[in-house]
This record gives sequence, C-alpha cells and structure tokens, in this order.
Amino acid sequence: MASINKVIIIGNLGRDPEVRYTPNGAAICNVSLATTRNWKDKNTGEKVEETEWHRVVFYDRLAEIAGEYLKKGRPVYVEGRLKTRKWADKDGIEKFTTEIIASEMQLLGGREGMGGPGGEEGGASGGGGYSRPAPAARPAAAPAARPAPAPSKASSGFDDMDDDIPF
Repeated sequence: MASINKVIIIGNLGRDPEVRYTPNGAAICNVSLATTRNWKDKNTGEKVEETEWHRVVFYDRLAEIAGEYLKKGRPVYVEGRLKTRKWADKDGIEKFTTEIIASEMQLLGGREGMGGPGGEEGGASGGGGYSRPAPAARPAAAPAARPAPAPSKASSGFDDMDDDIPF
C-alpha cells in the first residue's frame, strides 16, 4: 500500500528567517510559522483562540528566496513533508523535533517591504510560487514559478469564450 507524507500550511512568521550555509555552500533556512484556530466554547459561549507553532525548513534556492522575502508577521503558504529528527542537547540528552521540510512556498498578502506598489487583488504577491525539485534530482537551476492567474475582466464573464458556439 502506498503512503503519503504531505503538509499544506498557511500561517504567519513568528520571527525573521535564519539562513545559514553548509560547508559545501548549500543554503538552509529555518522559520517558525504560527497557525491560529478559533472556536466558541460550548459551555461559556466565549470565543477561544489557540495558536500552534510549526518549525519549517527550506533548502537550497528555496532557502535563499525565503531568507530574502520572508519577514516576521508575513503570511505565507508552505507545502512540504513532515520529518522527525533526533538530536542531543548540550547535556547529551536525546531530543526529538518534528519539522516541515518545505518543497513549495507562496508569499501571501501585499507587497509591503518589497520595493513595489501595494498588494494585488486576491492576496497573492507578485513573487509567485516557488518550489524546489525532489531531493534526488536537484538541478542548480532557479525554481519554477507557478503561472499567475490571468486578471479577471470586469464584464459579463463571456469575453473569454469562443465565437463559435455549437448551438
């Protein structure tokens, strides 16, 4: 039976990204992403809010892009997989950490701090989507950007149809 390890998360950065480089020059970027869940308590009727923090790791070109464009408080869409790793703290005690290993990223919200005009309609920034190839085939080329949706026309919605209607 096949298995799937896929995470899709939208949240806000809790701090500025930390970018570092391995001895062979590969970039690694770590961020903390906050997601918030709201609900109404059944007993008291009060609104309750719960924030969950997620560790996200970007590699290679995606790490460089994240380090350049992400800032504390900025909303971001991340797609990737879960990875749990074991490490030893300064006292030699084994600890476990579960992280999201990012394969795609989409900058959300306006273009504040990016040197351009205000945000676009629909919430996606002009930065587009960024992804990185699977680990087995990492070319040195830049990541592929998702094509931006065509701007919608303020008309009846029939402008994009063919003139040859079959009825």
